[in-house]
Amino acid sequence: MSNLYAGIDLGGTKVACALGSIRDGIAAQVTIPTNSWEGSQRVLERIGDAVEGLIDEVAQRPAALAMGVPGLSDLDRGVTLLLPNLPQKWAGVDVRGPLSSRFGCPLFLINDVRSATLAELTFARKEEVDTMAFFAVGTGIGGGVVIGGELRLGPLGQAGELGHQIIIPDGPLCGCGNRGCLEALASGTAIIAEAVRMLIGGECPRLHQLTGGDPAKVDAGAVAEAARGGDESMRLIYERAAYFIGIAACNVVVTIHPELVVIGGGVARAGDLLLEPIRRTVGERLKMMPPEGIRIEPSKLGGEAGMLGAIARAERAFLSTGPGS
Repeated sequence: MSNLYAGIDLGGTKVACALGSIRDGIAAQVTIPTNSWEGSQRVLERIGDAVEGLIDEVAQRPAALAMGVPGLSDLDRGVTLLLPNLPQKWAGVDVRGPLSSRFGCPLFLINDVRSATLAELTFARKEEVDTMAFFAVGTGIGGGVVIGGELRLGPLGQAGELGHQIIIPDGPLCGCGNRGCLEALASGTAIIAEAVRMLIGGECPRLHQLTGGDPAKVDAGAVAEAARGGDESMRLIYERAAYFIGIAACNVVVTIHPELVVIGGGVARAGDLLLEPIRRTVGERLKMMPPEGIRIEPSKLGGEAGMLGAIARAERAFLSTGPGS
């Protein structure tokens, strides 16, 4: 039996594929453009081609595959239900059928942020954490929860949607259709929107210098750089986002009492500009249990988290269910 597993991280602009194992990490990897306008079947064909190339490189076929997808899936059937960031939404796309047939092994699906959570648990924390919450702060906000040393998926694989906690009832409209979700208040999209508003209003000279006054050049990294460069208004944008994430973290703490809260995603690259206000908020607002026992730390993984999590998903699922799944 092969000791390698294929992990696939499907994104809106690129697909990262790898062969590896929990014990040895990544043996080979490749990244290809998603080109989602070609349609789901063509994307799956090109993913298969990419995995075939990795098989040729290592001269070994995987025992199982797993794919992290940015949205909702039927985990039992291996079918995507809604991937909102892909142009055709991938409603009812059979992912398992064509790829399992092509490689002669099972394929398992997982939400992309749950995959990153599993990677953090398995590779970064070496499975030494019993209870953990993971916030992925990027364009949106995703999450995942670990209880009893196991990633909790729930019946649809959607357990741990921490970005869709309602923080302000009747607050700003979220992409999910609800109002006042954490994602609508503290995501990279929310940070950029507020920074652009202030840029147009002439309230941030350093950001203006960094972007030439062009709103299209504003991203979360530029906002963070401007904040460190003296733009108080930009620092306050991060402070506000961190406050809301801290409130959300408090909600999670009083629900599952994690020993560790991990902050990942592209916005988390701001470091202590984001992390320190989160820690402060949790320390100030958590009253039902001592905050000193709860660690709030940045993710230890970078861009390989999605692939690593998918490898872990494939290996764990295969060993628990067997090759006939």
